[in-house]
Amino acid sequence: MANQSELIPHLFRIEYRKIVAVLCSKFSFEYVELAEDIASETFLAASELWGQKGIPENPTAWLYTVAKNKAKNQLLRNTNFQKKIKIQLDQDSSKEDIYELDMSDKNIEDSQLKMMFLIADSSIGVEAQIGLALRILCGFGITEIADSFLTNKETINKRLNRAKEKLREINLSLEIPNEKEIKNRLDTVLIIIYLLFNQGYYSSTQDIEVKKDFCLEAIRLCYLLLNNPLTNQPKTNALMSLICFHTSRFDARHQTNGQIVLFEDQDINLWNQELILKGEYFLNQSATGNKLSKYHLEAAIAYWHTQKNNEIEKWSQILNLYNQLLILEYSPIAALNRAYAISKAESIEKAIEEALKLKLESNHFYFILLGELYKSKDAHLAIQYFEKAFNLTNSSSEKEVIKKKIDLLR
Repeated sequence: MANQSELIPHLFRIEYRKIVAVLCSKFSFEYVELAEDIASETFLAASELWGQKGIPENPTAWLYTVAKNKAKNQLLRNTNFQKKIKIQLDQDSSKEDIYELDMSDKNIEDSQLKMMFLIADSSIGVEAQIGLALRILCGFGITEIADSFLTNKETINKRLNRAKEKLREINLSLEIPNEKEIKNRLDTVLIIIYLLFNQGYYSSTQDIEVKKDFCLEAIRLCYLLLNNPLTNQPKTNALMSLICFHTSRFDARHQTNGQIVLFEDQDINLWNQELILKGEYFLNQSATGNKLSKYHLEAAIAYWHTQKNNEIEKWSQILNLYNQLLILEYSPIAALNRAYAISKAESIEKAIEEALKLKLESNHFYFILLGELYKSKDAHLAIQYFEKAFNLTNSSSEKEVIKKKIDLLR
């Protein structure tokens, strides 16, 4: 068994979110801060008592028991809660123990799914949705969330507190939506998971483990959706496929110092073949119905990036998929990636022509692309583009990559 210093942080990441979700599901989102306090105090008690008496035989069961007792004690002292519960009991005398918590796997999963759909409400902004998902659904600390957003803890705390207050104001019921509501809100849930994944995969933070944990949490939340018949839809499978393909290249994409390794320079022996196979499985599962989502196209693009076959065929397929993606949903990054695909599938001259049309003067990736395209044709101009990219980015790891490119050209 792991020692206490290793076990408690590990359990916190896994069990904190479960305790909070079940408490909120049981007593409503109104008591979310109380739920977070109870979960935090439970782990504080574990840290103190396990150090004195040793780690219990079943640490998880110990945490659940302590959380249940702390919940009951705190809620018994909460006057507003007592008034609310008295009304409920008067209306429904069949409730035997209002404080009893169901910590079964099924209820934990359902509670987290309910929380996911609550956080997806349009009354709060996207950054707040991602922040709440990271904190409540994934158990990340405020410091980790602040680092991933390249901001400070105070800003994150304010953002999360405003979002919680807004959700309390609108007083939504914490439940798995019916089939009609799922149709309306599933897209938002998928966007949150998609952006949560991007927050890890493309984050500028130097903490590689936190970045990887974000990606793995996105996979876990996708699994929650896939385990429910109402949310196990083709686009959900497509998103899972996309995340698996990208995460398969995570280790090859980062050096030990946190610096990014570009796709062309990655050691393919470091690609995770198990995740690639999972990506292929979920991509096949997504191939039903008659609706094509951006996740389908992005997953297919990611699939081709994992293939080692004929380069011309590979990049022709990727270019065709980017053409479809831009018609379905335009984005500057997709347009830049399309220009790069043109350089591989057709010619650098055609790629430069298409790239210059974009005029994304405030986007450092735009100048990185132009630098890449020009480096074999005009080194002096390529350096100028790389220098513009260097001045636009705030990421130290990206600055290091760009500086190396400039030094090589000089």
